[in-house]
Amino acid sequence: FNSTEQTTEILLCLSPAEVDNLKEGINFLQNKGTGKGYIVYKNKSRLKACKNLCKHQGGLFIKDIEDLDGRSVRCTKHNWKLDVSTMKYINPPGSFCQDELVVEMDEKNGLSLLELSPPNPWDSDPRTPEDLAFGEVQVTYLTHACMDLKLGDVRMVFDPWLIGPAFARGWWLLHEPPSDWLERLCQADLIYISHMHSDHLSYPTLKKLAKRRPDIPIYVGNTERPVFWNLNQSGVQLTNINVLPFGVWQQVDKNLRFMILMDGVHPEMDTCIIVEYKGHKILNTVDCTRPNGGRLPEKAALMMSDFAGGASGFPMTFSGGKFTEEWKAQFIKTERRKLLNYKARLVKDLQPRIYCPFAGYFVESHPSDKYIKETNIKNDPNELNSLIKKNSGVVTWTPQPGATLDLGRMLKDPTDSKGIIEPPEGTKIYKDSWDFGPYLKILSAAMGDEIFLHSSWIKEYFTWAGFKDYNLVVRMIETDEDFSPYPGGYDYLVDFLDLSFPKKRPSREHPYEEIRSRVDVMRHVVKNGLLWDDLYIGFQTRLQRDPDIYHHLFWNHFQIKLPLTPPNWGSFLKHCG
Repeated sequence: FNSTEQTTEILLCLSPAEVDNLKEGINFLQNKGTGKGYIVYKNKSRLKACKNLCKHQGGLFIKDIEDLDGRSVRCTKHNWKLDVSTMKYINPPGSFCQDELVVEMDEKNGLSLLELSPPNPWDSDPRTPEDLAFGEVQVTYLTHACMDLKLGDVRMVFDPWLIGPAFARGWWLLHEPPSDWLERLCQADLIYISHMHSDHLSYPTLKKLAKRRPDIPIYVGNTERPVFWNLNQSGVQLTNINVLPFGVWQQVDKNLRFMILMDGVHPEMDTCIIVEYKGHKILNTVDCTRPNGGRLPEKAALMMSDFAGGASGFPMTFSGGKFTEEWKAQFIKTERRKLLNYKARLVKDLQPRIYCPFAGYFVESHPSDKYIKETNIKNDPNELNSLIKKNSGVVTWTPQPGATLDLGRMLKDPTDSKGIIEPPEGTKIYKDSWDFGPYLKILSAAMGDEIFLHSSWIKEYFTWAGFKDYNLVVRMIETDEDFSPYPGGYDYLVDFLDLSFPKKRPSREHPYEEIRSRVDVMRHVVKNGLLWDDLYIGFQTRLQRDPDIYHHLFWNHFQIKLPLTPPNWGSFLKHCG
């Protein structure tokens, strides 16, 4: 059996009688043996089928009561809706397509649902795990999503964010990184950066590293939006960035190789990684929503993933309509619970020997974000770990800055007291102060920029952004720290149907969104042509919308699809002059 060939799996069989019983429209079916659910859509003699599994976060679909023509189903997790006649998601519109299953009929009119499985790329050229000496493979946690791996003679670091904020000024490190973090980075042989979000790609951190080792080899996946799209503007001098194809082993030395995989939900930006040393796999799924479309190696030696939730402006930054404090608190509680159960189930399915929750250790520590800090409750890693222990008996590790896991020891005997070396007594675990000053200064530098003396910057900016032909009117209001209108700031409408800037809302039917943004961050983002994640994930906006629907195409454009080169303000000023 060659594991690099495509395989076919039969997921469900229906007898001729059961096929005759399929009703027109939507049929929910279950394989009694596996407990897994499927949806078959019947239109006269045509049949379409898919798994009953939402592509967003693996929720189950049920009948959609608002569906009048019998074509759509609703996910119980986040109310995403799927039109099973086209296999396209209708809410959020313009987002994903559902993967279809193959429907095969036999000569007696019985039916089989088949899944064509591409080969797992990590199964090409399989290696048998060898014994590891004590101390041969050591994994040291630095902070957030940053791990320092010693793999024989090679050192590899994941996602170094060790100083400064992420998402403009919204996120700060919860943990105090070990004092020798810069030495550790400088000694690395290679660095993997999973995606472009600033809690993984931290320019303040890389700036310090680049001063000492500009040629350090950095590896990223070949995502549609390049991870380092903003390198030139960042002023960070890195000269050895390697963009790798997905699903291909990269041989480092005779014992060590790694492969980068894409995310099934956000393939344009998110990636995860498998590192293999002497046949032992370390799986790091980072922030992927459905890493590699949900197909991952089972029984890895060590698996790490995000766990905390709270990495979004929704719903804390929303107001009006249903968005009362009680509703938000209840939503957050339910969401975090779902995320915990989802992670625990993933660990149970994959059965790694050891699991480590990471990439969620951030805090909204700036005083002006006190409200967010108090309401944006994150999951507790220990709670997840006890859920995992209860469900699957997998060994878990809640990492503290500077703690080291010895893989050889832990695989041999998970109860070995030297398997995990905690940081020395008295080591500072949590940060209690953050150096806000220099970073806020960078943001406020944009405030008085000459371009904002000319109101025509608005048209210039949104024309550059290039989003139009979409029925949505947005009111943008520049505000102070407390989201009150900034004295002398801009307050304007953008009609994205024809990209015009009307004085008042148009008379036609249109969805409307009001976005209040802190003026320093908004102008910094506008001036530098940055993605709106700094505003949205960084909690620097307050939003109201009518009706209360998510405009996927609009947000997706401003968070992922803005032009790669910043606006040409030089020529703009020449014209204004």
